[in-house]
Amino acid sequence: MLNYSDILRGLTDTIILEQLNHMDSYGYQINKVIKECSHAKIELKEATLYTSFRRLEDGELILSYWGDENSGARRRYYSITPKGREFLKENKRDWLEIQGIIDRLVVGNYRNDLADSENN
Repeated sequence: MLNYSDILRGLTDTIILEQLNHMDSYGYQINKVIKECSHAKIELKEATLYTSFRRLEDGELILSYWGDENSGARRRYYSITPKGREFLKENKRDWLEIQGIIDRLVVGNYRNDLADSENN
């Protein structure tokens, strides 16, 4: 069985940026959306999530700010920057490329590709 945490390790920043690409949010809410979208198969550990936030903020890919404490608990919100949007766009492009490669290797479609290239 595949270990999701091993696969996700390199995608955590991109997954977070995609969530922030839609709207500003805070850690708990982002993790909740990830869990819901993955049908509870993926849930980031708090340490992983906040380490990623720090890395993204240090790289100027996101900004953080404190939310309004009058509407409940004071939360730290995160917002994607223009640099973060560009980084996300590049990562999505890379993901589609590697996804195609992995599909060919795992599903076995590469054999058809090899046969086609040999016939040409």
